[in-house]
Amino acid sequence: MQLTLTLALALLAVLCPRCGQALEWRPNADDGPDLGRQLAAHLAPSTPAKVQEAAARAVICRVIGTRSYAQLFQVAVSKEMAQRSFKISMLDNGRILLTGWDGVCVCKAFHYYLKNVLNKDVDWFKMRIELPSNQQLSNVTIESTSGSPIMYHQNVCTWSYSFAWWGFEQWRRHIDWMALMGISLTIAPVQEAIWTEVYTEMGLTQEETDDHLAGPAFQAWQRMGNIRGWAGPLKPKWMYFQLLLQQEILEAQRNLGMSVALPAFAGHVPRALKRLHPNSTFAEVQRWNSFPDRYCCGLFVEPTQPLFQQIAKSFLSRVVATYGSNHIFFCDPFNELEPPVAKPEYMRSTAAAIHESMREVDPQAIWLLQGWMFVKNPFWTTDMAEAFLTAVPRGRILVLDLQSEQFPQYELTQSYFGQPFIWCMLHNFGGTLGMFGSAKLINSGIENARRMPNSSWVGTGITPEGINQNYVMYSLTLERGWSSSSLDLDNWFRNFALTRYGVQDERLEQAWLLLKNSVYSFRGLQKMRGQYVVTRRPSFNQDPFTWYNSSDILEAWHLLLSARAIIPLEDDRYEVYEHDLVDISRQYLQISADQLYVNLKSAYRKRQVTRFEYLSSKLLQLFDDMELILASGRNFLLGNWLEQAKRVSPEPDDLSNLEFNARNQITAWGPDGQILDYACKQWSGLVRDYYRPRWSLFLEYVTVALHSQRPFNGTAFKEQVSHKIELPFSNNSDIYTVDPVGQTWLISQNLFESWKALTKDSQFLHNNRLLVPKKLGAH
Repeated sequence: MQLTLTLALALLAVLCPRCGQALEWRPNADDGPDLGRQLAAHLAPSTPAKVQEAAARAVICRVIGTRSYAQLFQVAVSKEMAQRSFKISMLDNGRILLTGWDGVCVCKAFHYYLKNVLNKDVDWFKMRIELPSNQQLSNVTIESTSGSPIMYHQNVCTWSYSFAWWGFEQWRRHIDWMALMGISLTIAPVQEAIWTEVYTEMGLTQEETDDHLAGPAFQAWQRMGNIRGWAGPLKPKWMYFQLLLQQEILEAQRNLGMSVALPAFAGHVPRALKRLHPNSTFAEVQRWNSFPDRYCCGLFVEPTQPLFQQIAKSFLSRVVATYGSNHIFFCDPFNELEPPVAKPEYMRSTAAAIHESMREVDPQAIWLLQGWMFVKNPFWTTDMAEAFLTAVPRGRILVLDLQSEQFPQYELTQSYFGQPFIWCMLHNFGGTLGMFGSAKLINSGIENARRMPNSSWVGTGITPEGINQNYVMYSLTLERGWSSSSLDLDNWFRNFALTRYGVQDERLEQAWLLLKNSVYSFRGLQKMRGQYVVTRRPSFNQDPFTWYNSSDILEAWHLLLSARAIIPLEDDRYEVYEHDLVDISRQYLQISADQLYVNLKSAYRKRQVTRFEYLSSKLLQLFDDMELILASGRNFLLGNWLEQAKRVSPEPDDLSNLEFNARNQITAWGPDGQILDYACKQWSGLVRDYYRPRWSLFLEYVTVALHSQRPFNGTAFKEQVSHKIELPFSNNSDIYTVDPVGQTWLISQNLFESWKALTKDSQFLHNNRLLVPKKLGAH
């Protein structure tokens, strides 16, 4: 399992022969797109064309089957084509030839033909397409070049919120999807086995290392220095299996022509390291989200110290030896952490030293940096940000402008002072559910970044903290990123309905247009975290708001229900349709809960006992109905998440800790609810056994207070709900099903009939519209 430093360096010489040579990569482009093309070429793996062709062919075979591929398609990779381009044409034998600059572009060509010619599409839950045996192919010639030199996907947090329990089969499907979408750059953050070796060589005990490394569901934040040790320890077998898994992932990605950024040293180390190096300079990391001493406040090695360079070289040499290299490395020294010194010269020397540590191992190194640390952080004045970003030669830092659709930092930093950046849609925090998006802003925002004077824009990316929600927004962003011009959004959403359900129908089209103009039309500065009334700890301090009319969701729901008879049964189209029925039913119940809550607050304030009790019964019924509809959907089950966590356990005695990790992340998120409900999920099982009991307890407490004519004691309730429901859930071991229960359409239809009447209930619902905040932007 263990790699010695000698072996690591020997492997490094074999796997990355150019890394040890004093070669510098110097871009010579003046504008962003040219710089982007040079970066893309510099980072592209040297995978032979035949290998990329075979990898692309395998992707297509997994999507449509080997027989369909053999009958219908042929692939070719040609570096003579324009960079990041594809061509679709028909051969004399009647097969479609898909030619691309690399394997990813070949897959993108296939997806383009699949969606725009055959009217079929994939998504995160559907990666298999059935083609009829007599499928007729249109004789078309289509050429396309990506409008974004680089197309990026992933967020360091996605590896904890969505990928934590994945095996290679799930990764294989996701990599296939990435290739079909044209993704050319991603990250591979697994590093714990390597750190264990580095720390052991430096003299730390196993116990000291265990105290530092967090559990599998929380590794993202330990890697960035936010926490330490929470929900650990990690078993050696787990770390080794994760290392092997990442090697498989990297091979599959690079075989397709994808570039992958690897972790570099950001400066965060175990507290015990101070025992071994008493004369080195360390800064104690600030407390993050009120985590207690046991799990917070690790040490930060000053990057200008010799110890930093020593650790960085030892770690990164092993990383490259273990995983190979595409000359791009990521690290975030100050993610939601304030730097220890507030002086521009300190920021300049820190950034220069971090980049130099990468160059020591790979002189051609590019530093991939999350721009999240600049977002709404008063520490980062213009002087501070400029000092940090310009300490490294132009083109040697590539910034992910992590939430461009809402808080674009490239505008505030003068296009990152010349450093190339990728326009990214973050969209989701914690993997929460709830229909939400900003379709118009995405369509215009990418173009604005391209056209900005002196722009250093080089690409488009998606950076959600969690996936498996609001797929339409990610599909839209990636297609917009590939396109060189704005999309016609109405036509795009109509076509989305066609390719999703396999039938052209005005009701389905109108349903998605209603969603486009309502839930997917957000413009504003509110922090959207997916924490709605149904998933938040009950209190009277919530102020739910909306940016759309709930009647639009009700009408879209009705239209989807009415289209049942025309949905094809083949090609899993009906299963996709049922997924959407669950989701829109859940959405309407979610906003109905917000409306009930506003009226509950009003009834309590006015001491209207009868009204409060009636509304309480309606809210508890809503939770029962939400549980019912979610339980009918295969992709809305708590059991999936928990059973995946238990399945990946390499040893039986680690099962309980892995389940604890899975449960705690989606509820308490910390030893005492430090980030309570941040990663909440509207899943069957969680609604029944966690969210509903909390609200039932709250309503019971308030009802007693009303009847006794005493004020509600919110402090006492918090203590009770924490100790009775929230914290115990992490340690429970109840088994939850992974199989859906009930007929989705019938359940959804019954709920529609029941809940559409809520808007007419004027006796007890005095406020049917939610607040529309003034700081929401104009449409």
